[in-house]
Amino acid sequence: MKGKSISNRRWFLAAAFLIGMLVLTQFAFGEDGEETQYFGALSLITPFIAIVLSFITKQVVLSLAAAVFAGATIINGGNIFEGFLRTCDTYFVGTVADSWNASLMLFILAVGGMIAVMSRMGGMQAMAVAMAKKAQGTKNVLIMTWILGLIIFFEDIANSLIVGPTMRPVADEAKVSREKLSYVIDSTAGPVTDMAPISSWVAHEIGMITLAFTSISMEAANVYGIFLQTIPYRFYNIFAIAMVIIVVLMQRDYGPMYKAEKRARLTGKLYADNAKPMMSKELDAMNVAEGAPLRIYNAAIPILVFIFVTVAALWYTGGGMDAGFTLEGIATAFGNTDAASSILYSVIFTSILCIIMAVAQKIMTLREAIDVWLGGCKELLFTITILMLAWSTGSVMSELGTGAYISGLVGTAIPALLLPALLFVIACVMAFSTGTSYGTSGIMIPIAFPIAVGMSGGEVGSLAIVTIAAVTCGAVFGDHCSPISDTTIMSSMGSAADLMDHVKTQIPYAMTVAVVAILGFILAAAGLSPLIILPLGIVALAVIVRLIGKSTKLEDLEKEGSESV
Repeated sequence: MKGKSISNRRWFLAAAFLIGMLVLTQFAFGEDGEETQYFGALSLITPFIAIVLSFITKQVVLSLAAAVFAGATIINGGNIFEGFLRTCDTYFVGTVADSWNASLMLFILAVGGMIAVMSRMGGMQAMAVAMAKKAQGTKNVLIMTWILGLIIFFEDIANSLIVGPTMRPVADEAKVSREKLSYVIDSTAGPVTDMAPISSWVAHEIGMITLAFTSISMEAANVYGIFLQTIPYRFYNIFAIAMVIIVVLMQRDYGPMYKAEKRARLTGKLYADNAKPMMSKELDAMNVAEGAPLRIYNAAIPILVFIFVTVAALWYTGGGMDAGFTLEGIATAFGNTDAASSILYSVIFTSILCIIMAVAQKIMTLREAIDVWLGGCKELLFTITILMLAWSTGSVMSELGTGAYISGLVGTAIPALLLPALLFVIACVMAFSTGTSYGTSGIMIPIAFPIAVGMSGGEVGSLAIVTIAAVTCGAVFGDHCSPISDTTIMSSMGSAADLMDHVKTQIPYAMTVAVVAILGFILAAAGLSPLIILPLGIVALAVIVRLIGKSTKLEDLEKEGSESV
């Protein structure tokens, strides 16, 4: 009853806030609806509504839609009726009708279908089972789990729902706590997928970079190339992956994770007495079709084909036929490539291949395979919705001049040295509160990018690249730490861990990584190469684990036999 009361107050507050913002817009217009002043501070209402409503309601879709509506109302002279109509036809329909946007949205849907068919064929499970059989001993089990998390790089939820159920029986036998297993899975799923050049997140990533250019009314350059440039600066993602293997190899833990591992090793209790291990019917979507043989090539062939066709398509759409198949020609082609079309070609081709393989092996009938593919597409509908709304928000803010206004307003108030680190922290807080990386980057990038470009004298230089990386990293931090994030929930489900126990034991590690990443962003903004920052950061994490971590080796834990478990 108390929870329901809090929820009602939250929605009342959200409604009052939105109405207040709409009323506020009316003061900037005369009785005839004509603008009486330049948009100026009014241009901040759209991002303000998106951010504040996200915190109040925890509903990013609602928040972004309300932000677009408010912005459209301002653009149309404060006319709420016109604002509603333009929200629907100009921004929503206009966004979907754009060929670039449509290609990216179709790619995301098709990736969901492709992964669903691959999973039903049992190829990824076969790969995971083969690796699990070679894992013996606590350390080796966790190392194998980590490696599997890196291999299944193209979709974070698929990663959690395949690696978790596959490695869980082996981890249970080795007396690995469910908290530790879910940590390893969660800290590879999101961070790896976010950086993979070919994944379900690529379309979102390059879409957000395009949105960044739109926010300052600048024509986008080679967005796929810019995406690749940001990868070395994604310090949080890289350090989170490194932190896992450091903890595993050193066999040292700290905080609640140490207590969980100590409990599991000494008593065999894989989760706390009051824990509620998460299991869901969602896991069935990743189960192998009944009677399907587990064959590794049912995953290896589609993955290799997917990669090969993507690279070939990137070369072809960039004018590779004219540039030639030389190093210089390939570089030229990749600099002019149509990334949206390329990845769409690849995923459709690979989807067809997966369906043919499934039918040829009699794992599924043609009708069943198509139904599975369509079912997989539906799983990523939320992603499509977020992306469409983020693009619409960016278009509205571009017309309002939000980016230029913020850039001029901030000016030199924030030192360029601290900008990426500060934006990383803000993105962390927002993503943790809302539970979505997509929504966070969709709100933050149009705000952050113009500031970075303004500080660089209007040039899209290294500061802008580092800023994009910082915002996306902050989004990933919240996404894989927040108890309301789908990645966190799926990691708990895949490992059958208690959700809040997983969150509680993972956060100290995530916070440690975040602090080191903040230092990395400051050094990068100062001009230091990531080739220097990355090794320094990994060494720093190893030193921290060595100094504050306690050994979880069985012989060391047994020495503390007098302590209460």
